[in-house]
Amino acid sequence: MNALALKKGASKKSAYHLRAPVEEKEERHCLTVLVDNEPGVLARVIGLFSGRGYNIESLTVAETDHLGHRSRITVVTTGTPMVIEQIKAQLGRLVPVHDVHDLTVESAHVERELALVKVASQGNERVEALRLKDAFRARVVDSTLASFVFELTGSPEKIDAFIELMRPLGLVEVARTGVAAITRGAEGM
Repeated sequence: MNALALKKGASKKSAYHLRAPVEEKEERHCLTVLVDNEPGVLARVIGLFSGRGYNIESLTVAETDHLGHRSRITVVTTGTPMVIEQIKAQLGRLVPVHDVHDLTVESAHVERELALVKVASQGNERVEALRLKDAFRARVVDSTLASFVFELTGSPEKIDAFIELMRPLGLVEVARTGVAAITRGAEGM
């Protein structure tokens, strides 16, 4: 192929490119992992993600069974369906892991997050921030003459929407817990 043909956007024909690759769309998944509550477990789980270049959007960990010394890790991640399956398989092979569930595909579930949102404003902006607080069912947990700290719980999308509405009203700082999730219904993990 000559240089003129390449400049016009023509490409080389190759037998390797006869079939276009199927591009899988990345999906958001909420995974819960039941692990032994012992030193280094979280580092191993995070190492699995970072070592393979997987992204963690949200991560929460807490002991949920004091007598059995078990903790629950909730991870929100994104990837193609193949990548999500790889993540679940690799998590399941870690020694301190007892159970891995993909709540996104396995069952109906509830996701909630807590956020603390600091807004510094005066005058009409202050009144509007308080009005929006009521609409989102947020609570004022700290108040000064120049600022508020709102506590808000709900879905990540609800919290994102509240934060975006607070930006023009004097948003100063945001602290978020990350997603906690649980299946709906009478059955447990």
